[in-house]
Amino acid sequence: MQTYILMTKLSTSVSQRVKDRAELGRTWLKQVKKKCPEVKFIAHYALLGQYDFLDIYEAPDAETAAKISIISQANGALQSESWTAIPYKRFLELIKEI
Repeated sequence: MQTYILMTKLSTSVSQRVKDRAELGRTWLKQVKKKCPEVKFIAHYALLGQYDFLDIYEAPDAETAAKISIISQANGALQSESWTAIPYKRFLELIKEI
């Protein structure tokens, strides 16, 4: 499986609902697990800066990663981006191939 990074910035209306944050997160995760059961989450972080959350996960393909971004947007994300993550050792191998 491929490793992906999900960067999420919440909409103002959702980010102001601080007391509901845990429930909103559980709802999002329940939808992801239902629509993308093959996804394996590795880490979840709250951030201070341009984005509100960072998730590291494994998915079988880019289409599944896109679904996770779409689910995030449907649940109040103003912006969500899924990035491909290449393990550093593999990156060094790619350099040698060039």
